[in-house]
Amino acid sequence: MPAELAELRQTIDNIDAALIHLLAERFAATQKVGRLKAERGLPPSDPERERRQVARLRALAEDARLDPEFAEKYFNFIVAEVIHHHIRIANGEA
Repeated sequence: MPAELAELRQTIDNIDAALIHLLAERFAATQKVGRLKAERGLPPSDPERERRQVARLRALAEDARLDPEFAEKYFNFIVAEVIHHHIRIANGEA
């Protein structure tokens, strides 16, 4: 394997590891949000915040030369899982 390919793959592996750690940190924070929402009787979803976040992430993606559609799909995937967690917390399952 060419050294350049091995170096690029190592960079990709490092980025993947960082993304996993960041996602774990994000989900730890959203679990806390879910508990607060459940304690206060708030709904698991906040469509207005989600709308603002999509707009913000799309702009960030454009600035970073990343496909905004991809950024939105990524965010929607994450939010769907977060809402699922919030529902489970509200139902006393987590």
